[in-house]
Amino acid sequence: MGETNEARVARARREVSPRKLEKQMAIASASCTLFGREGYARASVDALAAEAGVSTRTLYNHFPGGKAQLFQTVVTWTSNEVRDAQLARLRVVLDPGRPPRAEDLERDLVALARGFADLMTDYPNHFALVRHIHAEADHVPPEVLKAWHEAGPEPVGRAVTEAMTHLADAGLLDPHGDPAMTAAHFMALTTHTLVQSTHYGVLPLPPTETDRLIRGGVAAFLRAYGVGARR
Repeated sequence: MGETNEARVARARREVSPRKLEKQMAIASASCTLFGREGYARASVDALAAEAGVSTRTLYNHFPGGKAQLFQTVVTWTSNEVRDAQLARLRVVLDPGRPPRAEDLERDLVALARGFADLMTDYPNHFALVRHIHAEADHVPPEVLKAWHEAGPEPVGRAVTEAMTHLADAGLLDPHGDPAMTAAHFMALTTHTLVQSTHYGVLPLPPTETDRLIRGGVAAFLRAYGVGARR
């Protein structure tokens, strides 16, 4: 797993003065709001500085890489937050030391998918940033895209793959020799379906429709990967 936000702050406190760190965090926080509202391409350095209430010179003093460095900073920060929340929910629902009973597997997978989907409400700024990343991938610097993947999607993907492997070892799933694909299909049929249906949380669905999509996604997943499922 990548560096936690707590570790990043602790390292920064050793490297810069408290006043400078406070200013950097204030600029990053304001930039997160603007990036989420305007996207990467439309957010100018002048607008970022104005949102933070500083001069462009001050912004460059703290973030010499300008807009790209700021965007990478806020994306990795929010990705770390969401990643840690996802991993915590995964550990609670699918504890590798206590696999669910066969009759409870569907219930637990629904709970996991719902827990992941709820994060769109808990971390709206992050999902606003991700929405813009997907819409503007050809404008976002490659190193920023790489940092985002390494901070969030990749470690979460590995953790869900490991969880699917544990379920297979317990005789609850048949990953057909590819637990990574199994994990990807679980996410696609549940969380990603809701992300797309709500436009990354911008237009929330009625609870009954959210529940229908989650349960339908889990049922489809189990028809493909459940032990003894027909194919």
